[in-house]
Amino acid sequence: MSTKDSISIYWFRQDLRLSDNPALSAAIESGKVLPVYILDDINSKDHKMGEASRWWLHHSLINLNEKLNGKLSFYNDDPSKVFEELIKQYDVNSIFWNRCYEPWRIKRDKDLKIDLEKKNINIETYNGSLLWEPWKVLKSDGTPYRVFSPYYKRGCLGATPPRKPIKKPDLENIISNSFDNLTLSDLNLLPDVKWFNEMEKIWKPGEDGAKDKLHLFLDNGLLGYKEGRNFPSRKNVSQLSPHMHFGEVSPNQVWYGAQLKEGEKGIDKDLTHFLSELGWREFSYNLLYHFPSLPKENLQKKFDNFPWEVNEGYLDKWKKGLTGFPIVDAGMRELWQTGYMHNRVRMIVGSFLVKNLLLHWHEGEKWFWDCLIDADLASNSASWQWVAGSGADAAPYFRIFNPIAQGIRFDPDGEYTKKYIPELKNIPNKYLYSPWEAPQDILDEASIELGKDYPHPIVDLKQSREKALDAFSVIRIK
Repeated sequence: MSTKDSISIYWFRQDLRLSDNPALSAAIESGKVLPVYILDDINSKDHKMGEASRWWLHHSLINLNEKLNGKLSFYNDDPSKVFEELIKQYDVNSIFWNRCYEPWRIKRDKDLKIDLEKKNINIETYNGSLLWEPWKVLKSDGTPYRVFSPYYKRGCLGATPPRKPIKKPDLENIISNSFDNLTLSDLNLLPDVKWFNEMEKIWKPGEDGAKDKLHLFLDNGLLGYKEGRNFPSRKNVSQLSPHMHFGEVSPNQVWYGAQLKEGEKGIDKDLTHFLSELGWREFSYNLLYHFPSLPKENLQKKFDNFPWEVNEGYLDKWKKGLTGFPIVDAGMRELWQTGYMHNRVRMIVGSFLVKNLLLHWHEGEKWFWDCLIDADLASNSASWQWVAGSGADAAPYFRIFNPIAQGIRFDPDGEYTKKYIPELKNIPNKYLYSPWEAPQDILDEASIELGKDYPHPIVDLKQSREKALDAFSVIRIK
């Protein structure tokens, strides 16, 4: 076709899929479509993707481009410059995209839309990432919810049901770029040091991997989910979060896919709880949209005066999984090796950082942002503020997870902990979560020398808990 034939541009963002992609389907219905992906490390600034996310993105884009028969164009620049160049090259009548909800993306997209419309380019945007738009789920007085239960039960479940998923569109109208553009390799998403070998064995980024993961969970993990999701060695977690973050599967596909299980024997409470967890994801986006300072500022302003400490030694040991508390260290090593951490363990390691070590939740948020394959600004910010006690509907600060009790309760056989702390594999479960209490003959038999093979605890649990409560008393409103 001539480059001056009228075309539309489809801008892939956090929606790296073909099925149930409302903006893509609308673009294809309008005529010839040029699909593009733009790596924007310019407008993202502090929220530039971390290394684990970039690894995932690289492989997800490979999968997407294969589905598009190699017709996806890649760019690494400010989108305004990319579209300016494309408009010079083609007779562009429209640009389509699905909305994103991070504050920096909202600002960029609004400015971009104003500028493009001045150039007589039609801009069409759709919701391809959330079940409910944040501005549509509000309290009766028009203000946003700050507590999850009423937000979900009254706000979401009382609103118009989410739209049903739509089919994958016919790709006949997808065209290739007639001009030079980058290759995927030119985006340099993969790190120079190949630390991701283990991740490649256990994850399958892309729409195909997302579908496989969804079906696997619904068939084998949903039954027993409500209780089983708390035990990191069980298969009762969906592990869909990275797929949903990159939009390889839509929340609508997950929502309605799960509901197909309704009526199966014994599954009702598990299904209800799983749907509410999708609601928690919505709640995080709701908070980020209405409180755009969420990633940086405490929602509860009294925490602005909290006496956080600075201790690089503690922080480094926490990051490396060398705190001397096995369930904490197992979680941090799982994160480093796999780019993922079980949700129950995320709460344990988070509580340990902000309460036992008195380190600012910002430190945890930054480390998770770089290491998680499902690093998501809304979920990461809301979850860290929740565990710190500074957010909306947060766990009270004085709720301090005891890593010994949590390990005994949720990994009683040590299957998860010993997988990531193999140096403790021979220690009896009785002493697994407090190896410093084991008699010397037990340690000798397990070939453990504390301080050499596995570290001594970096803090005393009782003393650190009391110190945390004293710190909280400084800001407590009486």
